[in-house]
Amino acid sequence: MKTRVLIILSLFIGIGAVLHAIAPPILFGMRPDIMLPMMFLGILLFPKTQYVLLLSIVTGIISALTTTAPGGQISNIVDKPITAFIFFGLYLLVKNRTNLNISAPILAAVGTIVSGTVFLVMALYVIGLLPGSFIALFAGIVLPATLFNVIFIVVLYPIVTNIMKRAQPVTL
Repeated sequence: MKTRVLIILSLFIGIGAVLHAIAPPILFGMRPDIMLPMMFLGILLFPKTQYVLLLSIVTGIISALTTTAPGGQISNIVDKPITAFIFFGLYLLVKNRTNLNISAPILAAVGTIVSGTVFLVMALYVIGLLPGSFIALFAGIVLPATLFNVIFIVVLYPIVTNIMKRAQPVTL
């Protein structure tokens, strides 16, 4: 693993953690997971299995530490690696077939829906809520978070890729 890549990924995680901690709650104290689009950006920029694994585990742990959702600690730790590898697999399928400026927001939407579904199923199982509350929580939290994450990726992905193209590593 390259130190430069690890530093960039840690910056993404740190920015995501700060945004996740200050995001206002939407429903029942649950907040949209703003660490997800930062994790997605890391996967889009550095699509290697070892980076995806490290990024997903660290994102899951930090997201678990900053969550206010009941049952969210276990749910975040389980949810992030599953979501990251599904997102990574979908990315590998579409990277050579479409323009990533177009497919990145679509992948972010799919990834957020997968993440929200896994999170809610785990949280509802851990705290034992009624199955009927899944639909309300999905509509009230996951769908607005999906919209936010898509907008986030639409704005940030072209900017970050442009910066990464211009930044040349210093060689000695």
